[in-house]
Amino acid sequence: MSAESRDPAPEGPQGWPLGSGVLLDVQKFFQISDNHAGLLQTVFIGCLLLSAPVFGYLGDRHSRKATLSFGILLWSGAGLSSSFISPQYSWLFFLSRGVVGTGTASYSTIAPTILGDLFVKDQRTRVLAIFYIFIPVGSGLGYVLGSAVKELTGNWRWALRIMPCLEAVALVLLIVLVPDPPRGAAEKQGELAMGGLRSSWSEDVRYLGRNWSFVWSTLGVTALAFVTGALGFWAPKFLFEARVVHGLQLPCFRQPCNSEDSLIFGALTVVTGIIGVVLGAEASRRYKKVNSRAEPLICASSLLAAAPCLYLALILAPTTLLASYVFLALGELFLSCNWAVVADILLSVVVPRCRGTAEALQITVGHILGDAGSPYLTGLISSALRARRPDSYLQRFLSLQQSFLCCVFAIVLGAGCFLMVALHLERDQAQAQQPGTGTPDGKHVDCKDGESQSLLSGTRASTENP
Repeated sequence: MSAESRDPAPEGPQGWPLGSGVLLDVQKFFQISDNHAGLLQTVFIGCLLLSAPVFGYLGDRHSRKATLSFGILLWSGAGLSSSFISPQYSWLFFLSRGVVGTGTASYSTIAPTILGDLFVKDQRTRVLAIFYIFIPVGSGLGYVLGSAVKELTGNWRWALRIMPCLEAVALVLLIVLVPDPPRGAAEKQGELAMGGLRSSWSEDVRYLGRNWSFVWSTLGVTALAFVTGALGFWAPKFLFEARVVHGLQLPCFRQPCNSEDSLIFGALTVVTGIIGVVLGAEASRRYKKVNSRAEPLICASSLLAAAPCLYLALILAPTTLLASYVFLALGELFLSCNWAVVADILLSVVVPRCRGTAEALQITVGHILGDAGSPYLTGLISSALRARRPDSYLQRFLSLQQSFLCCVFAIVLGAGCFLMVALHLERDQAQAQQPGTGTPDGKHVDCKDGESQSLLSGTRASTENP
């Protein structure tokens, strides 16, 4: 998966780093300030969140492979065309980022639901771990490959042109190897149990709005997306300016800018992402055997551990760069523990026939309140702080450093949201296992807790004694 397609959400949700580590070059080429550079990510996420409900609706009702293929073609074509835009048409570069976001929405929304219909329980946890490993791997390799291509060619545009080649390979593999199972196939629900009976989109949304595990986990993902969006966009520049402050790097006054910091951040993202996803998924799989609320508790714990690590990474950067790198890596490690676990929570508390809509809504809310605005907000705070200070590299660095502190508070808020998920998880999982929950025939199933529990006992009895 390329850097363009990284999903913070649970969708992941996940921030998509711009241009595979070439932000400094893009800013200088198009003469974009920090606050306007943050808008590049805002446009990308804005189009993604507007498109996600559409793809969620299509994914719940039409061929998922066809929808995914269209999305890959859309975002790879837009990414390739953006590399040919001249500097006087910077608005076209912003527009191309929006089209990339629209295409990415298809993959972020639909891909996890296919896995949910192929695997259950421990198998699903392991498969989701493998799937979400490639989010940080793809993002990190995007930084590394893009920076390497830029160094070899001397032109940052080739960093954008190499990605569509990889995406073409991914499209071929999707068409040839990936099945499109019936919705609910793994649990023998949805289309199989209901004979294809469908509810309306508004009924799906009302069902999800009453699902408190889904609501609180979506808010937790939003906080996670806020942080990863800001980090993915600004961390390479933060590391670059930290090296300048320590006298290890000369300031960048002309293109191409030194890409060593993008390479370092990309390597950290790959390594910590792989380890974090594996640790989070494995801890969830093992802890669930003794505590049914393991998943949200692991998410909350990892976020509470990430907050002080990110804070120390920021505070220590002006004095000791090595310690800053160490704590940044630890912070990314703890953040990565959430990706597969969050997806598993959604798949376990939502009925199969509207998981695409659930993924879409989680992506939309997560990005509206999360990484759609966090890069812009971070850049805006940085520019506002810099305007009141002397024009020096040290003050520019300190302004960006202090603007990052809002991410620490967002991490703590996210941990609180996952603690709320733990309070509702068991009840919502039980309701999701009942055939008919959230469907037109089952509208009243989840309206009264007493009725739900009585129906649950009958469903379990029939399942155990067919």
